[in-house]
Amino acid sequence: MAIHIAGEHDARHALTRRVDNQAPPLAPANLFEGDAPLREALDREGGGWGADRVREAGEVAGSVEARDHARRAEANEPVLKTHDRYGNRIDEVELDPSWTWLIDGAVSRGLHALPWRDPRPGAHVVRAASFMTYGALDLGVMCPISMTYAVVPALRDGAPEAAAAWEPRLTSTDPATAAIAGMAMTERQGGSDVRANITRATPVGDGDHELWGHKWFCSYPPCDVFLVLAQTTDESDAPSCFLVERGPGMEFQRLKDKLGTRSLASSEVEFHGARATLVGEEGRGVPAIVRMVNHTRLDCLLGAATTLRSGTVEAIHHARHRSAFGARLVDQPAMMNVLADLALESEAATATALRVARAYDEADAPFRRLATAVEKYWVCKRAAAHAAESLECLGGNGYVEDSGMPRLYRDAPLGGIWEGSGIVAALDVLRAIEREPETLHAFLQEVSLAGGANAAFDAHVAGVVERAVTLAGDDGRSSAERAFELQFGARRLVEDLAVSLQASLLVRHAPAAVSDAFCAARLGGAGGRVYGTLPSGTDARAIIDRALPA
Repeated sequence: MAIHIAGEHDARHALTRRVDNQAPPLAPANLFEGDAPLREALDREGGGWGADRVREAGEVAGSVEARDHARRAEANEPVLKTHDRYGNRIDEVELDPSWTWLIDGAVSRGLHALPWRDPRPGAHVVRAASFMTYGALDLGVMCPISMTYAVVPALRDGAPEAAAAWEPRLTSTDPATAAIAGMAMTERQGGSDVRANITRATPVGDGDHELWGHKWFCSYPPCDVFLVLAQTTDESDAPSCFLVERGPGMEFQRLKDKLGTRSLASSEVEFHGARATLVGEEGRGVPAIVRMVNHTRLDCLLGAATTLRSGTVEAIHHARHRSAFGARLVDQPAMMNVLADLALESEAATATALRVARAYDEADAPFRRLATAVEKYWVCKRAAAHAAESLECLGGNGYVEDSGMPRLYRDAPLGGIWEGSGIVAALDVLRAIEREPETLHAFLQEVSLAGGANAAFDAHVAGVVERAVTLAGDDGRSSAERAFELQFGARRLVEDLAVSLQASLLVRHAPAAVSDAFCAARLGGAGGRVYGTLPSGTDARAIIDRALPA
C-alpha cells in the first residue's frame, strides 16, 4: 500500500490548481485613454472640447462594474408579458436591472441627444466618440439610443408640432423623464422593399390616423414613440410616415430570438387602430423616415468601428500575456502580422467614423450623403470577419462565453443588416452617384487631399476616378444592359470608394507605419485575402504598440 506524505499531497494539489500563462482581466481600463487613434480623431475633427466627456464615458465603460452589468444584461434576456393574470392586455417587456443600468447610463451622458442639446461645432463628433467608448459595453443598448438620436431631425423636418411636443423628453438626460424612440418599417412579405407594405392608415379627423396591420421588426417595445410606415390609399404604392405613441392598439406578438444583441428586445407588432400622426407629406414616407435612417446609418458605422476596436484590444492583450513554444505570442512573427492587420482595420474605421460624423456637424450634405452609405457598407462588412479573427487569436479561451468574444462575434453582423443590407447599401450608393453627381464630386475631393503622398494610393484613386467617369458617361449600351452591369459590380465600386477614403485619412493623419501598411495591403495588392497577410517590411511592432500601448 502506497503511503503519501501530507506535504507531498499538498504540493501536488497546489500544482493542480495553479493558474499560469493566462492573460489578466482587462478591466479596469479607460477605453478612451488607451485609444490613440480615437483621441487624435476627436481633436482633429473638431471635438476636442469634449475630451473630458468622452474620457469619463471611457472610464465607466472600462470598469469592472459596467462589464458585469453588460454580462448580466446579455445572460438575462428580456421577456414579453402580453397579458396580466386576469387576461388584460398589457404588452410589457420585463428587463433585467442591468439593462436598465446600462441604458440609463447612456441617457444620462446624452448619447441620444448631445447635438440637439448642445449644437455647437463638433457636437456630433463628441457624441460619436462617446458612442464608441460607451458602446463597447453592449451594442444592443445603443440601438434605442441611436433611434432616439435619429428621430429628432425627422420630426423637426416632417412634423414640427410633434417635434415641439416631444423634443423636451426625447433630449432629456434624466432617465426618469426621458423618452426613447423606435421604428417599425419592415413587414414579413417585403423586408427592405417597404413599398410592399400592407399596413394601412385610416384618417379619423383632426389630421390623425388609425393604423391597422403588422410589422415584422419593431425595436424596441418599451419605446415611448415610434416612426412607422403605412399605406394611406389603395391606389398608391408609396407609403406615408407616422408617429405612433406606444399604447392602446399597439400589440406586441413576440420577441425575436436573434443571433446577437440578445440583451435588446426586438419584436413583431400588430396595429389595431393605434392613433398616429402624419410625418412629412402623404405618400412621401420613405423620404421622411430616411431623415432618421441617415443618422442611424452613421451609428451602424460607429457600432462596427466599436466592434473592430474591441476585438483588436482583446487580441493584443491576450497575445502580450500568453506564451507558446517558448515565446510570447505577441513576439512571434505570424501572430504579429495578424495583430497588426487587425489594428490597421480598427484605426482606419475609427478615423473614418469621426470624419463622417464631422460632416453632420458641418451640414456637408453632398459628402455626408455618399460617405455615410459607402462607409456604413464597408466597415460593417469588415466587422464580422474581424471579430472571427480576433476570437481566433485567443484560441479556445476565446471560444467560451466568459471571454466575451462569442458575444462580440454574434453582434458583429448586425450593422451589415440594420438600415439596409450590403446589397441595399451598395445600390443606394449607385442611386446617389447617378441622381446626385455632386455627392461623388465631394467624396473624391476629400479623398484627393492625400494625393501625391503614396504611390499605391495615387494609382488606386486614379482607377476609381476612371470608373466613376465611365459610370456617369454614355457608353452606347441600352439602359437595361447598363443598369445590369452597374448593379452587378456595385459592391466592388463601393469597396474601392471606401478604402480610398480610409487610405486618404490615414495617409494624412496616421504614422507612416500605419498608412504605408494600409495602402500596401488594401490598395497595392501586396496584402492577402484574410487578416494576417500584410506584406514583408511592415512595421508590425509599431502598429501594435500604437493600437494598445504596452
